[in-house]
Amino acid sequence: MTLNSRAFRDALGHFATGVAVISARTGDAGTIGLTINSFASVSLDPPLVLWSLDRGSDRYPPLMQVSRFGIGVLGQEGMDLSRRLARKGQFALGNDEVVDGPNGAPLLRAAIAAFECEIDQRIDAGDHVIFLARVLGCSHAGHEAPLLYYRGAYRALAPRDGAG
Repeated sequence: MTLNSRAFRDALGHFATGVAVISARTGDAGTIGLTINSFASVSLDPPLVLWSLDRGSDRYPPLMQVSRFGIGVLGQEGMDLSRRLARKGQFALGNDEVVDGPNGAPLLRAAIAAFECEIDQRIDAGDHVIFLARVLGCSHAGHEAPLLYYRGAYRALAPRDGAG
C-alpha cells in the first residue's frame, strides 16, 4: 500500500463526521467562527474534548490567542452557516448569531448542542495544532437531526428499517 496525500485524504473522507463550529471572541477580529469536523470527546472525568486547526487557516492567528471558545454542533438547518464559515475570509459571526455562555465564551444560537470550553493544551501535530479543552458547560436543544459530512458532501441520517 502506498501513501500519498490525495489517497490519504480520500480514505479519511470515508469516515462520516458531524459538523461543528468553533466560536471565539478575539481582540482584533471580533467574534469569529470556523467550521470543523475534527471535534471529538476525550474524557468524561475531567470533561475534555479536542479539535484540530490547520496552521494555514486564516483563523489560525486569532484562535491561537484565545483561552475560551464555544463549540456548536450543527443540525441539518446549519448547512448554510457551515458553508459560510468554511470559506477563507468568511469568519465573522454577528451578535444575532451568538449568545454569551455563563463563562463568557460566545455560543452559537443555531447549535443543536453547545459546549463552552477553556484551553487545557495546544499540541503541535504536523500541519495542525490540536486544541485539548476542558468543558466548562454544555447544553443541547431537543433531538434535531445532525448535519453530517461524508466523502466531501453534506449528508443526512436515514432511519434504519425498524428503527426510529
